[in-house]
Amino acid sequence: MTQVAFIVNGKPVSVDVTGEPRLLWVIRDHLKLTGTKFGCGAGLCGACTVHIDGKAARSCQVDISQAAGKRVTTIEGLSPDSDHPLQRAWVAMQVPQCGYCQSGQIMQAAELLANNPKPSRQDIVRHMDGNLCRCGTYPHIIAAIQSVA
Repeated sequence: MTQVAFIVNGKPVSVDVTGEPRLLWVIRDHLKLTGTKFGCGAGLCGACTVHIDGKAARSCQVDISQAAGKRVTTIEGLSPDSDHPLQRAWVAMQVPQCGYCQSGQIMQAAELLANNPKPSRQDIVRHMDGNLCRCGTYPHIIAAIQSVA
């Protein structure tokens, strides 16, 4: 049993884990924050995207030891009242259909806007390229990000 301490959504946490579980499963199973979704498990779809020290990361590919001492932000921590400008834009632009990928999409977009507040359409498409949406709401996703930018 190993104890790993880090900060999640601004709050210090310490979890006891066996082996080297992925951050995704610690977030979902140990911390009960279920907004971060399991998609492909190979880091290819983006459904599990969180921020680690402000940088978007696929939590299904991050060993828990890599999160030790770091700041992890999940969709629940992006805004305490779910009123982040991207979250409001997602609703206004009616982006979600099934909604499964949306937390990862929003976290990826939040990283983009934090680093580039006025991205071009091409910047948006390039940055969001690794986040998949089976419902195909890409035009709405791009429009929502553009509306915030």
